[in-house]
Amino acid sequence: MTLPGGDHDSPVQTAAANQPSLWRMETRLLLRIALPLIGAYVAEYAMFLTTKMVVGRLGYHELAAVGLAGDMAFELIVVLMGLLSIVGVLAAHAEGAGRKRDAGQAVRQGFIVATAVGVPGSVLIWNLDWILSGLGQDPAVVALTTPYLRGLSGFLLPVLWFAVLRDFVAAISRAGSVMVITVAAVGMNYLLTLALVHGLAGLPALGVAGAGWATNIVSWVMLICLTVYIFFTPSLRGYGVFFGRLRFDPVLCREIVRLGTPIAALVLLEAGLFVAVSILSGVISAKLLAAHQVIMGWVGIPFVVALGLAEATMVRVAHCMGRSGLEAARRAGILGMAIGGATLTLMMIVPLAVPDHIVRVFMEPGDTGFEDVAAIAGQLLFIAAIFQVSDGLQAVSSRALRGLKDTVAPLWLAGFGYWVLGIGGGCLLAFPLGLGGRGLWWGLALGLIVTSILLTIRFLRLTARPVTAVNRGADPTV
Repeated sequence: MTLPGGDHDSPVQTAAANQPSLWRMETRLLLRIALPLIGAYVAEYAMFLTTKMVVGRLGYHELAAVGLAGDMAFELIVVLMGLLSIVGVLAAHAEGAGRKRDAGQAVRQGFIVATAVGVPGSVLIWNLDWILSGLGQDPAVVALTTPYLRGLSGFLLPVLWFAVLRDFVAAISRAGSVMVITVAAVGMNYLLTLALVHGLAGLPALGVAGAGWATNIVSWVMLICLTVYIFFTPSLRGYGVFFGRLRFDPVLCREIVRLGTPIAALVLLEAGLFVAVSILSGVISAKLLAAHQVIMGWVGIPFVVALGLAEATMVRVAHCMGRSGLEAARRAGILGMAIGGATLTLMMIVPLAVPDHIVRVFMEPGDTGFEDVAAIAGQLLFIAAIFQVSDGLQAVSSRALRGLKDTVAPLWLAGFGYWVLGIGGGCLLAFPLGLGGRGLWWGLALGLIVTSILLTIRFLRLTARPVTAVNRGADPTV
């Protein structure tokens, strides 16, 4: 458009006119990655839920045992995935800068790091029953965790290798394959768990051990399927994921460990928060622990929805830093947080409206202890509905910071929010003030609310700096 006198629109006017289209385009790009990842994470979590549903029919002791041991094993996985998630950031940076081979090299080194941490992690899972016994858990519950962990322990390596490949396909906006594989695995996991736990289709009834073996087998099948997809897809061969030599690159592995270790520590603080509440619940009573497992069965759903969006936000922020710069990265991060907040607020309707239905998913009304467990769970679901928004927002904001390669400061912020306020406040409310399980969960709520606020402020401050303060691909904390 030409103004009177022949002058053209100023650059400021042009940029302002383009803002709506930039936000629409970023929304499309973000959702293109987020929706398949959300589907995959929800399906992945559904496998965990179906395992609890099948085992829960055996009794509340079995539900408490598999829930507690499974929680600790899966939290270990989340921590190690946090370490490896930097592979996705490096791949997204390389993809944004048009360096496909560098993305493939990051994946290969990710395999090496995953193996290095996966082997001792498998040994730890095998011996978790000893740890639980030392933490003062109900002996009947601990005895039931042993056969479950023996069948489960072999699943860690395939899960970590799968995570490296999943981060890669997400970084190049090809996450649909992960969703298809994971959704298919849900049905397989349910049928296999049902058959091995109860002895159907001619298979022996292994009880809780069958649940562990089912998860183990399905994890290997998922890894094989994603590997085959990447290997035989022509458009992915330019990255050289499987065609380059698997040589140890000390510089790149050090970068993965250097950037990933604070992330793993942050995730450990977050995961440890829920594990600590689970253990403290078991100290109070087995029924509170069973109720805790029911609540975690629900709150995990909005969290994995937020996690899929968070991983997509991380990829978009990293991609923008590799290609476009700080302004675009800020837009991607803010958009991810806004969509996440709106989605999780809407999901509060479920625990507030139908708490009884959530309990019945995991326990039958005629089960021993059902009334007591349901009464406790009903109280906790109200608190869970309040804090789930902040739980999801802290996941999105922490991963937006990860896309900027900002990994150290979030660790300290989370340490204060999760443990000083979350666990410290929860223990104060639960024991000296006599609120029991409700006190533990109100502590969780406080810790997550404060952490989400602090991490969001951190992202907004970093991306508000002049463009020269954060160069493309540079560490913004420098």
